[in-house]
Amino acid sequence: MFIVILRYKKLIDEVNNNLEDHIKFLEKYYNLNIFLCSGRQEPRVGGIILCNAKDRTEINTIIKEDPFYKNEIAEYEIIEFIPTKYAEEFEKFVQNIE
Repeated sequence: MFIVILRYKKLIDEVNNNLEDHIKFLEKYYNLNIFLCSGRQEPRVGGIILCNAKDRTEINTIIKEDPFYKNEIAEYEIIEFIPTKYAEEFEKFVQNIE
């Protein structure tokens, strides 16, 4: 499982101008059951994506499709982790990565 941290490199107006395309990108990977949760940081300096990609190669490939990446609006930090304790309702997501 991965946490992807986006940090904006451009002004919020540029973020907003690309937001619709970024949301379409997110929806694609929600529909493929790869993205589990996403949202913006507060204060609005970037965003977070919780992802159950197979490996780092897959998540790197996915990120390159993001309009925020293509238009150099955000930089990305990828943190891989293995859930060892989780809420019962979250178990179905953890089973997909074991």
